[in-house]
Amino acid sequence: MKVKLVKPAPEMEREYFSFAQDWEQSHEEITPYSARLLDRNYAQWLEETIRQETTVPDNLVPAHTYFLTGENGVILGAVNIRHRLNESLLRSGGHIGYGIRPSERRKGYAEKMLALALPLAKKLGISKALVTCDKQNTGSAKTILHNGGIMENEISDGGRITQRYWIQL
Repeated sequence: MKVKLVKPAPEMEREYFSFAQDWEQSHEEITPYSARLLDRNYAQWLEETIRQETTVPDNLVPAHTYFLTGENGVILGAVNIRHRLNESLLRSGGHIGYGIRPSERRKGYAEKMLALALPLAKKLGISKALVTCDKQNTGSAKTILHNGGIMENEISDGGRITQRYWIQL
């Protein structure tokens, strides 16, 4: 299946809700966090997502969110590319966060999505991207490794172990 990264748009609202429902049915929170509506409707979320590309509160960093789409515009996943790292992102969030909708996992989409995101990160001026994952998420670790990730270390935080990988762009 041919896939591509696209910026969220108003006409994607209906497909977004299909994407969100898939996560809800699996009893998981949407990943990355930037793809969650939270207490907003889709139009509000979209406006905020576009604004966050250039303007953010002091505790956040500018970021771009994209959807990985397949045939007929089906949203397969989402990726968030952060322009720089703050202390929290350096520790456990990284430059790039991503997630594939639960019904579409184990089909190679995460690997492809990260591969498509890396050149976009480079265009934002990132020369070395930090990508992290939970140690128990072996699928994500394989995705990062297949995209050139080199593990720097593991950080323990409240019983959770985060693996930190760097990818040279």
